[in-house]
Amino acid sequence: MELSMLLDYAGDPRKAADEAAALEAAGLDAVWVAEAWGFDSPTIMGYLAARTERMKIGSAILNVYSRTPALIAQTAAGLDAVSGGRALLGLGASGPQVVEGWHGKPYDRPLGRTRETVELCRRVWRRETIDHHGITHMPLPAPMGSGLGKPLKILTRPVRPTVPVYIASLGPANVRMTAEIADGWLPTLFIPEKAAAVWGGPLAEGTAKRAPELGPLQTVAGGLLAIGEDAAAARDLARPQIALYVGGMGAPGKNFYNDLAVAYGYGEQARRIQELYLAGRKRDAAAAVPDEFCELMTLCGPEGYVRERVEAFREAGVTMLNVTPVGPEPARLIETVKSWL
Repeated sequence: MELSMLLDYAGDPRKAADEAAALEAAGLDAVWVAEAWGFDSPTIMGYLAARTERMKIGSAILNVYSRTPALIAQTAAGLDAVSGGRALLGLGASGPQVVEGWHGKPYDRPLGRTRETVELCRRVWRRETIDHHGITHMPLPAPMGSGLGKPLKILTRPVRPTVPVYIASLGPANVRMTAEIADGWLPTLFIPEKAAAVWGGPLAEGTAKRAPELGPLQTVAGGLLAIGEDAAAARDLARPQIALYVGGMGAPGKNFYNDLAVAYGYGEQARRIQELYLAGRKRDAAAAVPDEFCELMTLCGPEGYVRERVEAFREAGVTMLNVTPVGPEPARLIETVKSWL
């Protein structure tokens, strides 16, 4: 099991990136850079590439609506070049809040767009001449365009013929596709004890169609990390994040994270969290998050308990434990957990 952390999209990105880079010496294997409607992640990833030597650097996530597949492929190839082959491409459909509310794009055909983007990125990295007509048209034919564009292949030679692609997915159809075509999976609000009941079927169905050359699907999941006799209180820091996703990332009837909370068995609480959050009562929404939800998706408590949580994630199929260290000594936390892996 590898060890990674998520670079938050709030706050000072340079300070956060510097702090993440400092954890490379403590054993951190990878850092994931979020985007949402904050700063763009490739800029910060490029900064991290210059500040680190060994760590993998991933986007978590680039949505498949706001950039063309060609630009996504170029961006990943460029990051792979400046990092010396350490880039990870995290992709996802995101949701209507980000895609329509921020980027002004219609949220349509999310699975088709994701599948097509992965296919085109891999073709670009192989330096194929791209002549593709689907959701994306490359080149753009008349009368949609001038008809004067001709098929091209990437001008520069990528460092690697492929960059590992990780897909953020939650719904059954999307998870099924992820298990079929992706190198890795980026689930959100992951509870290891409940994962098989929610996703076991779609993962198995997708894996049955998986190309052997892809190898086993890698899974990245985890949560807040705090070790100590009084560390259990740190898990309350997860409440605002859970409330944001379950309550604020979408609308009633169209919120994938809320659907996940319902699938976990927190249906009434999920409805109440969303009701409060959309009414502007964010603190009340955070307070309404079930204690069990906070506990099971974090790694906070005495050392023996945290070790048990690490093993729970491992047993659930997690191959890269993604943590957020809490406290004044993040390097010590990373070193401790790394020694268990």
